[in-house]
Amino acid sequence: MEDLTKIDPFGMVDIVDKESVPRTAEAAGRIMLKRETVEAIRAGRVKKGDPLAVAEVACIQAVKRTPELIPMCHQIPLSSIDASFTLGADHVEARCRVNAVYKTGVEMEALTGVSVALLNIWDMVKYMEKDEAGQYPSARITDIRVVEKRKGAK
Repeated sequence: MEDLTKIDPFGMVDIVDKESVPRTAEAAGRIMLKRETVEAIRAGRVKKGDPLAVAEVACIQAVKRTPELIPMCHQIPLSSIDASFTLGADHVEARCRVNAVYKTGVEMEALTGVSVALLNIWDMVKYMEKDEAGQYPSARITDIRVVEKRKGAK
């Protein structure tokens, strides 16, 4: 059996010698829902309120708290956060764009923002998505990804 005491401890990447430059990342993802649920969102008929407004605030809060949730992420002085949503026939697409001038990228912040936005939408509409057994046969979060990452000039 391998002696685990000889493995070097992990830690955050040292960025002390890196230059601060403009950085942008955009992430996207979808929550697949019943058509009736998407129509209820569109018509403003969700019992808990507007899922998109809540998801926008949740996205912004999540981006700011990324280092608390992902231990090896640096605390980054953020310049801007933009959350946007598109309603399809059977889904909501969430996008999160993050900007900063710093020594490391902001893709983890954008991914965290999208993930938490989608989770908040699920929370607000879950009562419409449950079947007779209390399961969620249609609802699923998919395709969370980095759409764009830039370093240098904006």
